[in-house]
Amino acid sequence: MRWSRIASGLGLLFGLVVVTANASCHERAFPVSTPCTASALSAPYHGALKVVSVASFGCEGRFAYLWATVGKDAEEIGVTEVLSYDEHTGAWQNASRLTYCTKHRLPAYVEYWGCNSN
Repeated sequence: MRWSRIASGLGLLFGLVVVTANASCHERAFPVSTPCTASALSAPYHGALKVVSVASFGCEGRFAYLWATVGKDAEEIGVTEVLSYDEHTGAWQNASRLTYCTKHRLPAYVEYWGCNSN
C-alpha cells in the first residue's frame, strides 16, 4: 500500500514536470510580449494605404485581423486585412488573404473576422 502511494506521487510529479516543460517551450516559441494594439496592427499600412481609423481588430497567436478605414475624402474606403507577426523584425506585416484565408491556415477567430468580410 505504501509503495503504491510513493509510485503515485512520483507519477504525479513527473506529469507536472512534463506539463511545465511543454508550457515554457511553447512560450519561448512565440513571445508573450507581441503587441496586439490598433497602432501596432496599423503600422504596416502607410503611404497611399495609410490607416485613418480602426473599427475593430483582434489577435490570436501570430495572426491578427484589422478592420480599418484607409485614405481620405473621396479615396476613403473600409478594408479588412489579415496580418502575421514577424518574429525577426518584431513587427506585424500584411498577410495575403488569398493565401491565408484558404484551407483553415489561420486560427478560427482570425479566420472568422478577417476572411468573412469585404
